[in-house]
Amino acid sequence: MEAKATMQMLTKCYRRNCLLTVMDQYSAMVCNMKQLVMIPSLLWDVHLSVHGHQAAGAPDLYNYFTMLKTICVDVEHGLLPWEEWKAKVAGGKADEAENEAAETEEAEEERVLGQLDLEAFHLHFSSLPHILTHLTLKAEEVTRKYQEIMGQPIEASDSRKAYST
Repeated sequence: MEAKATMQMLTKCYRRNCLLTVMDQYSAMVCNMKQLVMIPSLLWDVHLSVHGHQAAGAPDLYNYFTMLKTICVDVEHGLLPWEEWKAKVAGGKADEAENEAAETEEAEEERVLGQLDLEAFHLHFSSLPHILTHLTLKAEEVTRKYQEIMGQPIEASDSRKAYST
């Protein structure tokens, strides 16, 4: 199964620095992580070591594992529409006054978004590949640490080569 995810990623013909390429790499790495990590509870209270030292206050690997899986769902399927998200957060119980306030707020947001500076958009958009690359490497680290805990042989990954060039 994991070979299929890797093969699918390699057969797509995107440019090397394309956002879609980075999204595919992230998705494939998280899929690999989910397939290898059979007992996620083993990741509780295990922290990543940075240059041999554990970072104080850093989340444990279980938190990374759940965060990476959740982000992957958003990357693959998109975010909930704004209205659905608000309803989900509010518990779906909005009265008329809240609806009117929400409509006013949405009109204000549309006006602000209409004035969005193209340079700011470019800056945010161009940072997405870097963020996804960082998350891909975190997924790889979680997978390697889990394999180390389980005493499994650590599989070689091509992601380090892809990011170093």
